[in-house]
Amino acid sequence: MNDSTGTQLPVVPYGTWPSPISAADLVSGVVRPVEAWPGDTGTWWSQSRPDQGGREQLVFRTADGRVTDVLGPDWNVRTRVHEYGGGGWWVAGDVVFAVNWDDQRLYRAEPGKHPVAITPTPPTKAAWRYADGRLTPDGKTVICVRETHEGNDVRNEIVAIPAVPGDTGDPAPRVLVSGADFVAAPRISPDGQHLAWIEWQHPNMPWDSTALWIGELVASDAGLSMVDAHLLAGAQRVGHGRAASRDGQSLMQPDFGPDGQLHVISDTSQWWNVYRVDDTSGDLAPVLPLRHEVGSPAWVFGNSNYAMDAGGLTWLTYSDDKGANLVRLQDDSIQTEALPFPSLNQLRLSPDGSRLTAIAAQTTSEPAVVEFQVNEKGALAWTVLNEVPDHGLDPAGISVPQHVTFPSVGGRNAHALLYLPASAAVRGPQNERPPLIVTVHGGPTSAASSAFRLRTQYWTSRGFAVIDVNYGGSTGYGRPYRKLLDASWGIVDVEDACAAALWVAAQGLADPARLAIRGGSAGGYTVLAALATRNVFTAGASLYGVADLGALARDTHKFESRYLDGLVGPWPQAEKIYTERSPLSHIDGFDRPLIVLQGEEDEVVPPAQAEMIVAALAAKKVPHSYLLFPGEQHGFRRAENIIRATESELSFYGQVFGFEPANLPEPVPIRFAETLKPN
Repeated sequence: MNDSTGTQLPVVPYGTWPSPISAADLVSGVVRPVEAWPGDTGTWWSQSRPDQGGREQLVFRTADGRVTDVLGPDWNVRTRVHEYGGGGWWVAGDVVFAVNWDDQRLYRAEPGKHPVAITPTPPTKAAWRYADGRLTPDGKTVICVRETHEGNDVRNEIVAIPAVPGDTGDPAPRVLVSGADFVAAPRISPDGQHLAWIEWQHPNMPWDSTALWIGELVASDAGLSMVDAHLLAGAQRVGHGRAASRDGQSLMQPDFGPDGQLHVISDTSQWWNVYRVDDTSGDLAPVLPLRHEVGSPAWVFGNSNYAMDAGGLTWLTYSDDKGANLVRLQDDSIQTEALPFPSLNQLRLSPDGSRLTAIAAQTTSEPAVVEFQVNEKGALAWTVLNEVPDHGLDPAGISVPQHVTFPSVGGRNAHALLYLPASAAVRGPQNERPPLIVTVHGGPTSAASSAFRLRTQYWTSRGFAVIDVNYGGSTGYGRPYRKLLDASWGIVDVEDACAAALWVAAQGLADPARLAIRGGSAGGYTVLAALATRNVFTAGASLYGVADLGALARDTHKFESRYLDGLVGPWPQAEKIYTERSPLSHIDGFDRPLIVLQGEEDEVVPPAQAEMIVAALAAKKVPHSYLLFPGEQHGFRRAENIIRATESELSFYGQVFGFEPANLPEPVPIRFAETLKPN
């Protein structure tokens, strides 16, 4: 292998390559756009700042290109509804409504003014949480989701809040919708007379079976109320504590067009597509039938994958193996434009219909806020609005993913993104194969993305191969593929992760003696289950992973408290299955080195889960490392913790596989390291 000048690159063993990417680079100066929204006179977006404690700041870009922070340095624009958040701010004209992480109150922010709280102070900190709102056309009322925590009781409702704070304090929000286990996406008709929303019942998740409701809004001196609320499409509401069917359709992202026509995304065709809704019968008519997903699982609020203007023009976006597509529909005209991005999200149209904005994932750099100029001919060109971090990487040193399909158990196929080692400075020995990291995404109802991730390049630039597995149960391949994990979590995902590793090794692309598996949350569970029940992997890394399914069923937050009913079985009736599937029930199977990384304040997967597996490893004297990070919730956001976790994981692999990674400050301590066998 030669460099760009034709010079033969020096040979360096895989895993020890000098890399231009340090762990500090993963967070230093990196700001990533999260949500975007076009306003009257410019564009807003929130951006994650790992080097500022992981907070999200709101910024505004004027039409002439000036970008400024909207809120003060103490602000963190995040909501805790469902714990995963999303939809923590929204725009109406040039006014922003935003939730502050610290107190979870909702604030009104106008240009040149300090934000003012429009919700009451809760009885205990963060007891009242808000998300996913809209302003009524008359500008008087905000309608949004509220999650109320009172002891062990958690209620999810849709409430109406005066949009302008009064002189006599903050009036209590008026409840418009209650009785369902979960509610989302309250959307107001252009004339202000109707409200549509999504709701669902335990044990469903929003990608299983949901319902579309609509009601009539009535204004009075006391505020807004609602009458004639009724089901339009989807599952009937059932009483609290009663099981709801997981069959049916997943409806999400309802919205009214400027003409008052209600739309919604549904997977009734087995793919999430956009439909027009008959507001009398509830019948769904497809806008454009596709065998692709328009949308993604609603882990967070505020997703937007289609938009409509006053002229009857509909925009929607979907991705295939080649990348993102932007579709323009008007009457019988359909125009599809393939874009040089893996995906587009947060697709929204400006109030005057002249600008279409989105968050664009990219293959070789960080995400961008893009703006499309729109006229009667559609999207003519796009502009990148944010300053995309320049990591200074040589293109020859960037590993571009390959979409691969490989055989798994029972004759079915699974999917993945394969990254081969890449360096502009060195090459690997001809007689050596690289170590492989099998990455298992969380969820488990989620998906690996081909979007650029500096974290993946951190590994490939050091001589690791990486395969990011979209095992059965992942989204992006239609409802039947997504349902493969029903009652099969800990089986199908483990089978596909193992099959991915063996397939890569069989292609001669990885060393079969140096196969590692890593994952966070649900992905961490798959890591633990694979290590406990299979002999494929040489080492593993579990980030805030699940060790005891029964403990998770008994001790987690409301949003996921019945998730395992579908993935494993009804709790506690299926307790035997929970025990059988739990890694802690297979202690005898743990004989491979493992590093465990855990946040101390994690309410989704509490630290007790990590500590149980660490105790089991210690009892068997299996080499392992355990790092507990103060101040971290579910997923690491603080720069110093991300750096330490990443360097520790690399050091761990080096010690287990028998090589010394380049430029590591210090090795991570491994208990029982003396029992490691030379590679």
